[in-house]
Amino acid sequence: MRVVVTDAEVTLADVLSLRLSIEQPPAEGTRLVLRQRGTGAEAKVVLGTPGAEAREASVAVSLTPLDLTPGRWDTYLEPGPSGGGRVRMQCVDPGFSLDRLDAYALSRRTLAYRAYRTRNGFLALKISPAEPVADVRAVWFREGRFEVTGLLAYTGFDDDDAHRGARLALRGVSGPEAEVTAAATVQGVRFHAALSLVDVIAATSEYEGLWTPSLEVDGLEAPLPLGARIDDVDGKRRRVHYPDTTVDGVPVRPCYTVDDELRLEVGG
Repeated sequence: MRVVVTDAEVTLADVLSLRLSIEQPPAEGTRLVLRQRGTGAEAKVVLGTPGAEAREASVAVSLTPLDLTPGRWDTYLEPGPSGGGRVRMQCVDPGFSLDRLDAYALSRRTLAYRAYRTRNGFLALKISPAEPVADVRAVWFREGRFEVTGLLAYTGFDDDDAHRGARLALRGVSGPEAEVTAAATVQGVRFHAALSLVDVIAATSEYEGLWTPSLEVDGLEAPLPLGARIDDVDGKRRRVHYPDTTVDGVPVRPCYTVDDELRLEVGG
């Protein structure tokens, strides 16, 4: 049985919605199989009764009841008793829309599900922990300042015109005593913050150090880490490189950790 996914989306209600191009309708008892890479754990869902002869079919599977754990899950169709072996699901939909991902990130969640096409052209599911985060969209240096803009994700805030008090904080990784703060702007779920690099260098022992930025927003209990996860770029530490700058002879460079969190590297 040959099947190709032409459209794949995880809806706001965490339902995996698929449109399939098929040679024949799925037989009775056909199951969607999700198999986790690394562990081999599987979840199986029966797709219901077969329909009329058609070259297209739609599938909707609620993911929350499956108790899937974070990781990457490959997808298969497994025919009923009268069918053959399971078939990995090919996919022609890249599964990426930034507007769709932004809308998904507005809700407060503990897990985030995303359907995507693998490099080899198959459908897969990525599951990640979803804690409130300041998702970075742009970073630059201007007139001696470090500036950053982005989206407040998984906070439950409305995407409206409401203003909230906020501040950007930079803390030295080596110790909590090194800290620089500045006021930030938050409107709805969008934020902008700027901080003087001269103040950062003045607070840096021997002009060297790695700094962790966070955004403190009124109405949220904990500061938000600055990261970049709501897109299709994995491994930003290797793939994303921002222009650096020099302030009073000291080099300053933004960079990402292996967990896609933003850092500011001073000196070195």
